[in-house]
Order: sequence, then structure tokens, then C-alpha cells
Amino acid sequence: MPTEPASTAALEAARKLAGRVCAGERSAISQALNAVDDNRASSREARLALLDAVSPQARGVRIGVTGAPGAGKSTLLDALVSGLRDRGRSVGVLAVDPSSQRTGGALLGDRMRLSASARDAGVFLRSLAARDQLGGLSEVTGPSLDIMAAALDYVFVETVGVGQSEAQVIDVVDTLVFVAQPAAGDLIQFMKAGILEWPDLFFVNKSDLGDVATRAAAELRAGLDLGHRRDPDRVPPVLSGSARDGLGIDELIEALDEHTGYLKTSGIGEARRRQGRIARIEHALEVRYGRFGLATLGSETEVRAAIAAEPGASVDRVVDVLSSRIEAALCEHDEEKGRRGA
Repeated sequence: MPTEPASTAALEAARKLAGRVCAGERSAISQALNAVDDNRASSREARLALLDAVSPQARGVRIGVTGAPGAGKSTLLDALVSGLRDRGRSVGVLAVDPSSQRTGGALLGDRMRLSASARDAGVFLRSLAARDQLGGLSEVTGPSLDIMAAALDYVFVETVGVGQSEAQVIDVVDTLVFVAQPAAGDLIQFMKAGILEWPDLFFVNKSDLGDVATRAAAELRAGLDLGHRRDPDRVPPVLSGSARDGLGIDELIEALDEHTGYLKTSGIGEARRRQGRIARIEHALEVRYGRFGLATLGSETEVRAAIAAEPGASVDRVVDVLSSRIEAALCEHDEEKGRRGA
């Protein structure tokens, strides 16, 4: 059903909000995140205008943090946030929490565990419900990251840590950190599942456990030598430390900075963002219309050409444009079926 176009005033308000976001205004970040989570038809054009204005400015470093539940991801994030703030960098944390079965909302556990960081004006925390996403990513994770990366130097996204489809997070981040817990029996299973092919950096937490932590790091290094890697020209470093005690955090931040520099100088970072943009658009269209609907746009090459034809637009804008084309094609298909059946 067609929607009423947004008023000129609403579109101008969205662009002004984008300017405030890019200036790092804390209240504007909250307002913008609420706007991208607003699915009302009446808010559609203003939402897209906001994302169109913000997305080209989203230059903050995006880091995913994943690993099994109980590995200490939230404790590590708290330590990383403190270390980066000591270096004068603004930081955002997007915590994708398990959903409440009653309300569908985030349980806010990660925000509670990061409460010490929340008091810092240079830190912005946001909890999202995973909802029905098996990979642990909410459907608004991508646009929320775009908003936060336009306002902050570093943005972390922490996933709920379930299933092989956690690899979906690579479509929205520059660097993926895997947090391993010694003696948890997870490493071999993760190797079998292929999850360890994706991370750019490994951190063996709880190094105070001694020999079991040393063995876990050795197992990881051996596994990386045996398996496939996302970047075949680079062996991901395996670091150890204790998030609880603040051990190894400086080395981890240095490794993150090193990887960020590597992505820039090699051109791999820009290529990853292009690939991630395509993957986000294709995934959104497939969820909405299925493989058949996506196929109405043509071959994979034609789909990617259609995406490339909108280089300055936000991911959500391109999804909206291509959705209109798919719906027109599906209507035409249904009409043709009706004529044949008549």
C-alpha cells in the first residue's frame, strides 16, 4: 500500500538530526537510534533521509566481539572501553541481548554489566533485542551501527554468542574478535563448525587459570594453521589475558589498532565494507521476499549492478528502491498467472 510522503519539515528535521549525530551529540544519537527502530509507514521517508545523510559519515571503526556464552565478552568490553577512553577515544557499544519471550525486547543484561562505563560522557551504550534472528543480530543492528559510527571513534557490537550464523556479524564490522574461554570444550566444536575461519583476532580470556589457558591458545594457533582463513595473507594473532584483572588489554588495543591500519593501507577494509553492504542488502531482500522474490531482479551479477547504481545511498534506501522493483515484478507475475488461469 502506498505511504504518504513525508513532509518537507520532517525531512529537514531528519537532516538536522543527522548533523547533530555527526557532531557527536549524545542526545542526538539516542534520538536517531529510536528513529531507525521506528517501522511505522508514516516515518519511512524521514528514517531513510536520516540514514542517507548519516551513512557516508559513518567512518568510526566497527569491531565485532563474539564467542560462547560465559567466555567473558561483556567483561572484556568493559575493560576495552576503559582503555580506549584513557587514550581519549569516544566509544559506543551495541549489545545484542537475548529477547524477552513476553515483550520481545532486550533483557538489558549487557548494559547492566557495562554500567561502570555508562557514567562516562564519552561512552554510549545501546541494547538491542536479538528477536527471532538465529545469528544473534537484530534487523536494526546495521543501521544502528551506521548511526553510532558517524558519531563515535570506535563502535563495538557484542552478539549473544549462539550458532554458526554468528558469522553474519562480519557483514557489519571491520574487525571481528573471538573471545575464547579455556577448558570450556568449545574450541574443537568451533573449528568443526567453521566459525574460526572468520575472526581477525583471538583473545583467550581468564589467563589466570594458568596451564589450561596456555593450552587453549596453543590449540587455537594450531587450528588456524590447519583451517581456512578469511584473509589468507594474514594469520590472526592469538592473545591472552584476563578481562577481570585488566591483563592483556593494552596489547589487545594495540592489536586492534594494528589491524585497523592494515585494513586501510591494504585496501582490504574498503573492500570488506563494499562486500558487507552488498550482503546486508541481499539478506534484507531475501528475508523480505525469499529467493524467488530476489530472483525477479535477475542474476546475482544484475542484483549487484543494481546495488552499485546507488553508491551514495544508505543500505536501507537501496533495499527500499529494490523492494519496489521486486513488488512490481511479483504483481506482474501474479497477473500473468491469473491470465493463464482465466
